[in-house]
Parts: sequence; structure tokens; C-alpha cells
Amino acid sequence: MTKQEPGSRGTGIPGVHTGEDVNFSDGAAVVLGPGGLVGTAWLLGLAAGLRRGGVDLAAADLIVGTSAGAIAGAVLATGGDPECLSALPDPSPDPTAPRTRPDPGPMGEVFAILADQADPERVRRVGRIALTAPTIPEDVHVARMAWLIGAHDWPDRRLLITAVDVETGRPVVWDRGSGVPLASAVAASCAMPAAYPPVTIEGRRYMDGALGGGSNIHLADGADPVVVIEPGAPRPGPAVSPVAAAVRPAPAVVRIAPDEAARNSFGPDLGDRSRWRPVYQAGLNQARTAAGLIRR
Repeated sequence: MTKQEPGSRGTGIPGVHTGEDVNFSDGAAVVLGPGGLVGTAWLLGLAAGLRRGGVDLAAADLIVGTSAGAIAGAVLATGGDPECLSALPDPSPDPTAPRTRPDPGPMGEVFAILADQADPERVRRVGRIALTAPTIPEDVHVARMAWLIGAHDWPDRRLLITAVDVETGRPVVWDRGSGVPLASAVAASCAMPAAYPPVTIEGRRYMDGALGGGSNIHLADGADPVVVIEPGAPRPGPAVSPVAAAVRPAPAVVRIAPDEAARNSFGPDLGDRSRWRPVYQAGLNQARTAAGLIRR
């Protein structure tokens, strides 16, 4: 996987770039949300198209990544070129590693529990399923994430990766100073129960960061402007905390979600590897409109 310096331009296609390059002001943040494997493809395609059009998400002062957004955020923050991921690379350096599909039984139970918003214990209940559901081995999952993001070390720029403690159901946030390996943090952030195994970090197990608060937009509190890009349906909630809004003007917030063509390209299974290319292309196609929103 070819690397480039953080903030540099991608390879581009002649004739795609329109208008002036967007230079993010000091204090800008990019929040990248969850959306499964296909959501990752859309995020990377969109990021590649935006970079071609003069909007480099990697240039923001802060990148917040959750689940699919953790993968895309790690690629961008470490200087990766999303153009190199237009096709999904081999999922592991070991071609003999298992490629099992999630058991639909536990997956259905997970979604049924999460749908009950009145249950305050739903995240912990899902965590218990995560510990017993049959999935690929944990070390294989972490190795695949390292292979996909193409980097082992945290970047110098600010990158926040979210996850949820399986036992307590509480969200956690990791950064460069946390001492957690980057690949492990990303693997934990996208470890949806019954689809991928919880990741062990310092003796505790962690699962998908989306379970702790959707895209975790609150982690960009204090940033301005904030570009929020969400492949999946966002949870309702303010972009900044009520306290923050009371003591300073509200930040400029741009929200970008898949357009109709992109949604149609996702298909019914967010983990469908065969959809990677068309979904990536859908993100690429949507980039021109998204760039206009960010410029305005």
C-alpha cells in the first residue's frame, strides 16, 4: 500500500479538480462515523474524491474515527492514500486465514437488543454475546486491520479512536498517548458483536465504538468548523454539548451522508466484501457535491 506525506494531495484524475483548494482553519475537525465494511469503502471513496477536488480531510487538526470511521480515519491521519484502496486488499497477510461469515442467529439477537432503547443494560447484554459468539480469531482480526490501514504507528496529528468496554458498556477513547497499538485500537473500534471478536487491550475486552454513541460527535467539542461524515444513520443528538454551546458561538458544522445512489450501492449486508468496488465508486461520485457543501 503506497503511502504519502500527511496532508499531501492524492494522484488525482485530470479535469476533476474544480475551484480553489480548501485550507482548513486552525481548530477544524473531521468526524468519521460507523457503517460496516461497505461504509468504510464509501468513506475512502469520498475522501479520495474530495482530495482530487482540493478538499483534503487529512489536513484537519483533529480526526475522530468510530468503527468504519476508525479505519478511514487511521488511513488518512497516517498519510495513507485512499486512492490505493479502490479495491479491497487481501484481508490478511496470510491467505490461508479463515474468512467465515457471521452467524445470523447471534447477529439477529444483537440487533434486537440494540433496538430496545428503553433497556439501559442493552450494551452490556450485547457485550456478553460478543464474548461467546463464533467469529474469526482475535489475532486474525487485528492483523487484518493492520493490513488494511497500512500503518503500525500512531500519527503525529490528533487522531481519536473510540471503542466500548465489553464488561461495563462504557465508551473509551484512545489517542497517540494512550499506549494502545494503533491496529488494536482500530480493530476494537470496528468489532461489532457477533461479526468480529472483542479485542483484548491491557487485560480488558473492547467492542465497536458505535455502541457508545454513534459517531461520537461530542469528541469534536471545541472544534470549528466540524465536518461530520456518516455512512450509517446517525444517532440523534447535538453536535456540541449544551454547556459548550452556552459559553461560545455554535461551530460551523457540515454533515455528509450517503446520497441515494450510494445508499443503493450498499446492498442489504454491510459486511458484503463484493460491494467494495461499487460503494467506493459511489463515494467517489458523491465527492463533488460534498466538496461544494464544505466550501460553502
